[in-house]
Amino acid sequence: VELKDAQGKSVGSIIVTPKGSGVSLKLHLHDLPPGEHGIHVHQNPKCDAPDFKSAGPHFNPEGKKHGLESPEGHHAGDMLNLTVNPDGKADGTLVDNDVTLGDGSHSLFSNGGTAIVIHAKADDMKTDPSGNSGDRIACGIVQK
Repeated sequence: VELKDAQGKSVGSIIVTPKGSGVSLKLHLHDLPPGEHGIHVHQNPKCDAPDFKSAGPHFNPEGKKHGLESPEGHHAGDMLNLTVNPDGKADGTLVDNDVTLGDGSHSLFSNGGTAIVIHAKADDMKTDPSGNSGDRIACGIVQK
């Protein structure tokens, strides 16, 4: 999945592979603001710049509240924050055990695809609907 910023410039890629009952996301990102950022799977396979609102809300096939710390469950597209180094790079792996690359409602391909969005700020893991993670600063489409 290639991610682009609001100006349409590539900021790297994420390799999505099956892992157990979920997926692994291997990050190879660059030219991003340093610090912690929310990263989520969003419902629509669209990344229209500059605000990426076309990606829609978080991928949430079960209609739950936002946040990994929410007592009412969490969106399938919620993940831990990613940390961008002072040089603007982020390499590492995230896991989302609530989505798949197979068939069914939890598949990243279930809506014709989904989008992976990086936000300007860290996700607080509890505030509905997006964890106060701010503007959408990068987006990439997940499709077969």
